[in-house]
Formats: sequence, C-alpha cells, structure tokens
Amino acid sequence: MCKINIYALHYSYVEGFNGGFLHLFNEIFHPDTINVNNSTPPCRTVGATEHRRTGLHGLGNLLTFVTLKKIDTMTTNQLFRELKSRIEACYERHEADAIALMVMEEVLHYSRVDVLLRGDVEQDEVFANRIRHMAQRLCDGEPIQYILGHTTFHGHSFRLTPATLIPRPETEHLVDIIVDDAGGEADLRVLDIGTGSGCIAISIALALKWPEVTAIDISEAALKVAQENAMQLGAQVDFRLADILSLAPPQDAYHIIVSNPPYVCQSESAEMERHVLEHEPASALFVPDADPLIFYRAIAAFAQVALLPGGHLYFEINRRFGTEICHLLLNRGFEAAEVINDPFGAPRYVKARKKQK
Repeated sequence: MCKINIYALHYSYVEGFNGGFLHLFNEIFHPDTINVNNSTPPCRTVGATEHRRTGLHGLGNLLTFVTLKKIDTMTTNQLFRELKSRIEACYERHEADAIALMVMEEVLHYSRVDVLLRGDVEQDEVFANRIRHMAQRLCDGEPIQYILGHTTFHGHSFRLTPATLIPRPETEHLVDIIVDDAGGEADLRVLDIGTGSGCIAISIALALKWPEVTAIDISEAALKVAQENAMQLGAQVDFRLADILSLAPPQDAYHIIVSNPPYVCQSESAEMERHVLEHEPASALFVPDADPLIFYRAIAAFAQVALLPGGHLYFEINRRFGTEICHLLLNRGFEAAEVINDPFGAPRYVKARKKQK
C-alpha cells in the first residue's frame, strides 16, 4: 500500500470546488481512503505555501491538504484461489469449489466462465473484503444459502432466512413428480402442508395451469418469507398459519396434498453436519425417535377427509420408513401407495391415491 500527499487549490469563495476535486479522485482511488484537511498542511518542507494569495479572477484561494492511500489490488485469480483455500479448510474440495463460485457470482456477478476469462482483472478491495468476510462466516459454520440470503429451487430464486429450512435438490424432484402426474390438467386445488420458504407451493403454482394453491405452516416468520417469495415470483398462493398436528376440519376439498414434514430422528443428528444442526430450524427437521411417523399419521388422517375422491397425497420421507408409511396409508383407506426413489437412487418419496367412492 502506498500513501500519496497531494496539495490542491481550494477556491474558498467558489462553492462545490472541493467536492468536485474529491469526485475526480474517487474515480482513481478507493473512496474510503480519501482524507481531506482544509487546515494548514502538517508539513512545511514539501514546497507548498500555505498563506493566502491572489488567485484566478482575483478570488482568494487557500491550499487544501488531501491524503490519498492507493490500495494494492488483487486479480480475480488471486482472489478466487485465496477464497477456495479458506473454504477448503472447512469443506470437502468439490463442495468448496462450488461454494466459492457461488460467492464470486454473488459479489462480482461472475460465472465460472467469467472467473476463467477475467482472471487477470484487478478487483477492488471492497469486493475482496466482502468475499473474505463471507469466507469467514462459512468457516464459522453458517450455510452459504443463509449468507447469500437466497437459493435456487426449481429454476426460481427463493429468499431464505434462518426461520426457513434450506430446500434440497431432492425436494425439487418431488415437485417434478407432481407436475408430471398432473399431466397438464388445469384448475387443480393443491395444499402444501409445512411450506417453510414456500418453495414447493410456489413452484407448483408457477408450473401448473391455473391452480388454486394453499400453503400452511406453524411458523409466522416462515410464512412471512414465503409470502415475500410468492410476491417476488408472481405466484398466487394462499398462505395460512396452522399446526400440522391439530389441523381444523378442511373448508375445501383438494385434488393434491403434498408435504415435506419433519422426518429426521433425533438420534440421527449425530451424523449430521454442523452447519445444519447449528443454523437450520430444528422444528422443521426433527421428530422423536419413539414416534418418527407422528406427522405422517396426522396428515394422512386429514388427507382422508380433505382430498377429493381420486385425489393424490405426496410425501417426502426418511429413507428408513418408506414401507411403514405405505402401510400406514393403505390402512387409512388409500390405494396405490408406492415408494419412489430420488435422482440419487435413495427411497425418498411416497405417493398414494384416495379411493374413488
């Protein structure tokens, strides 16, 4: 870092000259490093005179002392390598690479290709400091989605806060299954139980033809985020505050009910990553070991009344309990209950149909 002392004429009777002078140097130097001292320069041995003299057009003028610190910059390549090195101390290498690219896109609006093609471009220290701050938060265990404040789900950007569970890629496939099963049918009534950020309900509302979508959650904070997401994405969804375990008798009948309820057993938390345990809402994740199907039973009982004959119920599930959930639904009078694998080959979903009368 180098420090440059500059003396410039300040026309004390011409308003705005000093501001214009600073604007000129803002274009060259970092704006936070400009220091202006309109008093006498602190050093008299640099050849500048400080006393008043006759200036242009007879106006009095006074020398202004300006200190500018020119900031050493880093190239895109240097910044990206530093970022990856810091993240790799906390994440696996392949995951660190993906996260580093997300940070570069957020701060610099650079894609992976831009990072390569603009590797020699010098980056402002403001951007470098912001990237370093984000890297520190990552190493402190905060999920990248909460740091960015958003994530992509089913082709759309969703705002997130610590009040909402981070949507997983597996849940996107659940939306695909529902949309594919709908087969282009219009005017379907859909209920999403435990909506969180609204990602399932909003994605369905945007993908189906003129659906009527309702979504419920027990968290007011989560519903606020979901409502903001729906407004931002232009989706029509009716959000309601409700508890899955004490749902009131339905006022409407639905063609589709979908839920991704809490399903991780408390005992499984020992195998989970720190950033999930310390930052995502536990109420949206965990169920008691003694009753892992607590939410599925409540939803199945509600769906038996709330679904239209022939209507479909869709669940995301704990891979350990697919068979048990299918048996639960069959015993409740549903038919065609089946377990469906996610794109990674794990049993992740159950769907069933309410019998026709």
